[in-house]
Amino acid sequence: MAEISFGTLRLRILPTVYEPAEDSFLLATYASSLSGSVLEIGCGSGIASLSAACASPSNSVLGVDINPSAVQCSRENAEANGIKNARFLQSDLFAAVPEGEKFNAILFNPPYLPTTREEKLKLEAENAAYDGGESGLEVFMRFAAQAPSYLAEGGKAAVIATSLNGGIEATLAELGSRIGKAEALATESFFFEKISLIEASKPR
Repeated sequence: MAEISFGTLRLRILPTVYEPAEDSFLLATYASSLSGSVLEIGCGSGIASLSAACASPSNSVLGVDINPSAVQCSRENAEANGIKNARFLQSDLFAAVPEGEKFNAILFNPPYLPTTREEKLKLEAENAAYDGGESGLEVFMRFAAQAPSYLAEGGKAAVIATSLNGGIEATLAELGSRIGKAEALATESFFFEKISLIEASKPR
């Protein structure tokens, strides 16, 4: 079992849960500046959800993940860090999010790797953290279609995107058309790709 530190958080990562990397840290840093009600889709270890919860005791955070081990991991990390204002549910994207509930911010670090059938991981729950379909954008596109109805007026959606297969440009365009003004707030470069944090703002 891996253990990491991020800010004041001490996190334990269960074996079948996505271990936080540069994309996770980018989203968690953004989350630590949020206020109000926050929803994270694909919470994994809970690093971004718990960063949002730590930002203010008045924040209310809901994290969901399709992987039941991720939900367990996030709950255990919340308890270990004494965090009371975050809760976690198993959900395929928005499926278990209460209908009609609106959030000031919605976070998503989607599975964005272009993945062929031969490249899929055998364990389905673990595969969900990486598998973006052949385009790398399949799960994100489902998210983008549903997110606006859960976002409060003036709310913001923040999504991690990759430069692979034109993912950054596609994410900017899709969030811009679905939600409102979209921009890349931060970008990190690696040997074979760039990752960006894209924020879209819903008009008031």
